[in-house]
Amino acid sequence: MDVRRRLGLNLKRLREEQGFSQESFADHCGLHRTYISGIERGVRNPTVIILDKIAKGLRVPAGQLLEEVKAPTRKS
Repeated sequence: MDVRRRLGLNLKRLREEQGFSQESFADHCGLHRTYISGIERGVRNPTVIILDKIAKGLRVPAGQLLEEVKAPTRKS
């Protein structure tokens, strides 16, 4: 999977787990909502400075944003 897509999926999952909307999270980080949207869709290529802002906003290590996405397990 492309690293930008992986970042976007991780960002969206973590943001939603913490109860942030895109707009509230963007405000929390000092970024624009459309920029967060672009990252989540995998069309933006954020700098390490932006990754650091996002990680701090989520209170996670920056590396966690780049980890492999685990496929959800299906229940039979």
